[in-house]
Amino acid sequence: MIPGIDSDIFNYIILPVLIFFARVTDVSIGTLRITYITRGKKRLAAILGFIEVLIWLIAIRQIFNNLNNFVCYITYAGGFASGSYLGIWIEHKLAIGIQVVRIITHKDAHQLIEKLETNGFGVTVIDGEGVTGHVKIIFTVIQRKDLPDIIAMIKRFNHKAFFSVEDVRMAAAGIFPNNGSRHSSKFWKLMKFARKGK
Repeated sequence: MIPGIDSDIFNYIILPVLIFFARVTDVSIGTLRITYITRGKKRLAAILGFIEVLIWLIAIRQIFNNLNNFVCYITYAGGFASGSYLGIWIEHKLAIGIQVVRIITHKDAHQLIEKLETNGFGVTVIDGEGVTGHVKIIFTVIQRKDLPDIIAMIKRFNHKAFFSVEDVRMAAAGIFPNNGSRHSSKFWKLMKFARKGK
C-alpha cells in the first residue's frame, strides 16, 4: 500500500484502477502480438509476448492477494474487455500487412484500371465469364493501409462492381505506390521533423 493513503481508498479505488489499466495494456499488446505472429514477425511477437505476460503476472498477483475484493474482479474483467476493443482498434489503425483485392465488373473497366495504374498500383486483368455474361476480373496486391483508397476508386468508377479482399502473408516482386509520399504516418513525419531540428 502507498504510505499516507487510507487502506479502503487504496483497496477499493486505486488498486482496482491499476488492475484495470494493467489488463487493458496486456490484452491490447496480446492482440498486436497475434497480429505480428500471423504476419510472420517472430522477434517483435516474442518481445510483445514477454511484456504481455509480465504485466499479466503483476495483475493476477494483485487479484490473488485480494481475493475478498470483488471490485478487483470487476475491474479485471472490464480491463480484459476494454483491452480487446482497444487492441483491435490499434491494429486497425496500424493496418499492418498486405492484401489482394479481386474486382469483378461487367462495366467497361478501362477507367478503373487506368486510375489504379496512375496511382501506382500493380494490376492484373483477366477476361472471364459469369452467370450474366462477360466480365473483367481485376487483381491488385496492396498495402493494407491503401484499402480505403482502393474501395473509393471502385465505388467511383463502378459502384455495382463485386470485390473481395484477402490477407496475404507474403508477396514478392509486386508493384506498390510510393506510400512514403501519400501515406506517411504522423509518427514518421514527427521523426523527420525532429532530425531536421538537430
